[in-house]
Amino acid sequence: MIDPSLEGRQAFILQNTRLQHPPHTPELTLHLADEITPIWKMTEEALAEIGLPPPFWAFAWAGGQALARYILDNPEEVAGKRVIDFASGSGIVAIAAMKAGAHEVLAADIDSFCQAAMSLNAKANAVSVAFTDLDLLDAPAPETDVILAGDICYEKPLAAKVMDWLAAAHVRGVRVLIGDPGRSYFPKVGLEKLAEYQVETTRELEDHEVKKTAVWTLPA
Repeated sequence: MIDPSLEGRQAFILQNTRLQHPPHTPELTLHLADEITPIWKMTEEALAEIGLPPPFWAFAWAGGQALARYILDNPEEVAGKRVIDFASGSGIVAIAAMKAGAHEVLAADIDSFCQAAMSLNAKANAVSVAFTDLDLLDAPAPETDVILAGDICYEKPLAAKVMDWLAAAHVRGVRVLIGDPGRSYFPKVGLEKLAEYQVETTRELEDHEVKKTAVWTLPA
């Protein structure tokens, strides 16, 4: 079993990933899993035996890569602002926001392993990111200027709940940016496309080696 302390989770991550540059954000460095790292081919049963939830934090998903790329290329979206990175995972989007000049970033993810991954990845990129494992969907979004959300529409009930939560924040004046590679439950209407990318990935994670991925916002 994995030592449940923050230090124990960090040690596990260091043993089971390697520092890499995501294809679409080569200026960032993250501890990621791949074909040559131990957890790459572990089954859900094997993960459960060692006390590890599905390690979404160990991969740079297409929506997060696209959103991070957009933020790095358009720093005015976050520069000097308070930012929340919802469902942060590896922290790629949160780190990109700090690199782009955000005043502060709160990374939110209900998986406590993301805190360990985030802290290691933030250190690797020489930035500081706050973290919470509270489920932000249980209340209106905290006071902030921008909410970033990548790869949030992979389950139907969750997608609907998150989009309603983001829409409520948008009504209050929060800038909302979403990265999505065309997942099944992503809304087909009511959004404005800001950018589109061809993001390199792998068939072990997605259904194609390159995913057409877009960044969207809620229109004024």
